[in-house]
Amino acid sequence: MTATATRPGRSGDALPGGAALPVADPATTRRAALRLVRRDGRAVTLMLALNALAAGAGLAGPWLLGRIVDTVRSGGGVHTVDRLALVILACGLAQLLLARYARYVGHRFGERTVARVREQYVDRALALPAAVVERAGTGDLTARGTSDVTSVARALRDAVPEVCVAAAQALFLLGAVVVLDPLLGLCGLGVFSGVFAVRWYLRRAHGAYLAEGAATSALAELLAATAAGARTVEALGLQERRTAASEQAVEHCRRTRTRTLFLRSVLLPAVDVAYVVPVVGVLLVGGALHGHGGISLGVVITAALYLRQLSDPLATILFWAEQLQSSGAAFARVEGLGQAPRTRTAPASLLPHPSAEPSPALPADDRIEVTAVHYAYGAGSGSPAADRDVLHGVDLTVRPGERLAVVGPSGAGKSTLGRLLAGIDAPRHGSVTVGGVPVAALDPAALRRQVVLVTQEHHVFLGTLRDNLQIAAPDAGDAALRAALAAVGADWAAELPAGLDTELGAGGHRPDGSQSQQLALARVVLADPHTVILDEATALLDPRTARHTERALTAVLTGRTVIAIAHRLHTAHDADRVAVMEEGRLTELGTHDDLVAANGAYAALWHSWHS
Repeated sequence: MTATATRPGRSGDALPGGAALPVADPATTRRAALRLVRRDGRAVTLMLALNALAAGAGLAGPWLLGRIVDTVRSGGGVHTVDRLALVILACGLAQLLLARYARYVGHRFGERTVARVREQYVDRALALPAAVVERAGTGDLTARGTSDVTSVARALRDAVPEVCVAAAQALFLLGAVVVLDPLLGLCGLGVFSGVFAVRWYLRRAHGAYLAEGAATSALAELLAATAAGARTVEALGLQERRTAASEQAVEHCRRTRTRTLFLRSVLLPAVDVAYVVPVVGVLLVGGALHGHGGISLGVVITAALYLRQLSDPLATILFWAEQLQSSGAAFARVEGLGQAPRTRTAPASLLPHPSAEPSPALPADDRIEVTAVHYAYGAGSGSPAADRDVLHGVDLTVRPGERLAVVGPSGAGKSTLGRLLAGIDAPRHGSVTVGGVPVAALDPAALRRQVVLVTQEHHVFLGTLRDNLQIAAPDAGDAALRAALAAVGADWAAELPAGLDTELGAGGHRPDGSQSQQLALARVVLADPHTVILDEATALLDPRTARHTERALTAVLTGRTVIAIAHRLHTAHDADRVAVMEEGRLTELGTHDDLVAANGAYAALWHSWHS
């Protein structure tokens, strides 16, 4: 229903003015993670309890094995050994069942939490102003919603239960060695010799994984922009430039991944050595103590088995710690979306506080006022070029129900003015109001009930034709949907094999450019706003179909305000008034006949086009 244009050249450049989507700081990320845990606190508590019981059951095996060794050495009978072996079997079975159920609970917790993360991400993404997405690039938003969310999902679904199990086992095993013999317990602390390698790794890993995620987003943005503008790239002969930019982005992405690989290649061998140290220490010290009669052989064997078992949970914790660095960086990027601007670069005086409820102010009527408006793309970035105004002191009043055509040469500021009128952007100075309320301060849902912008860019969503239309009006019946299609001249819809239930996209009907544009216009008809801004909305239609569609829309939109950014001047001929833009200024305003008679800029455009 609403489409926006992405300015060329954005994909490979640094984003001005902090336009890139933010990344949450570590403290914010931790608080967000704790909120997720608290929302499912019962499941987390049950998971921890089950893991503790499973770890406790796992301690019985090595201890009982040591008892068997001492029993045999002391001449104990076969029946005693059999009883102890049965207890080992029972404890092993109990550990298996408890650990399995703990993982089941953990995975359910993970799936529920991942669902919350995905839903929150979608809500935040849909709440982003279109201008923010344009400046940040759709590639970054896509990467965060796919690879980053997937990484977070993997951590929540797999890492949390696995780490809980491993941590409980490690604590119980170390505690058991200390209880057996404090001196052997000191030997077991040798496992912490790997802490130095872990500290070295952790100091570097978070930033390295953030850089890897940013490089992935930049590459995705570049590839998406190149694919979307493939025809333009080919027409302008930019293939070599785009290929070079892509190769540079791929190389940067490779370097960031090589960096994280290097960190892992240092960490993992260092920690592997740390696993062996305590076992060797226990065998040496325990052997010496046993030789002097200080402890029994069974105690030495039990302690060695405990420490040998310790390598498995520690390896699990290490593996997931490494994965959690990547997932933590991904979660920081996902959570950072919540810190993105929720407003449309409007002056702070026009915007409610982020924590406040949306302003209850509603437009008093449908009158649109543009007063002394100045606008610059990238304002506030510190770049003199970015801060240069593209609109200069524009004043305009659009009366309710009026049909206004905005004309002018390319680059005159017509589309920029349309974006301001639609609330996608806000003026640098001056104001744009509807019914006395700043357009930029309206809640998005309220804004779209007032003003809808339709450009030549459009999107067809996966699903049926009915699904694509009901985005604008969820409660619309089949009769209303068919009427909207008829209103925009979409006669092809009646010929689809399954009618409104025809699947669109891959595996179904693939609408061409003109059909997709008609779908966008049909959504406007169903949305029923009081003001419609058409920015080259029929540019992809052939002239005859475009004329037919515009006449049909004129009938449908009777009584509503229509602002047409016109490139085919027959639209201006049919309008109530014509506004002429030149170099970011409104230079002429009046009816078609008056402006032609004035023999000014509009008259020159009209005679040039008409001839």
